[in-house]
Amino acid sequence: MSLLISLLVTVLVIGLVLYLVRMLPLDAQIKNVVQIIVIVIGIISLLRYLAVF
Repeated sequence: MSLLISLLVTVLVIGLVLYLVRMLPLDAQIKNVVQIIVIVIGIISLLRYLAVF
């Protein structure tokens, strides 16, 4: 159950950060780079919760 809650919180945080990045007044290319970085960090944290790393 704790694993499920951790995964859910991680997905919600990633979604919130991606939403906030889209709201920033930045150039589109910079937004894409930041979104890719957030997604990669999110995937790595999800894999850590699943004990892959």
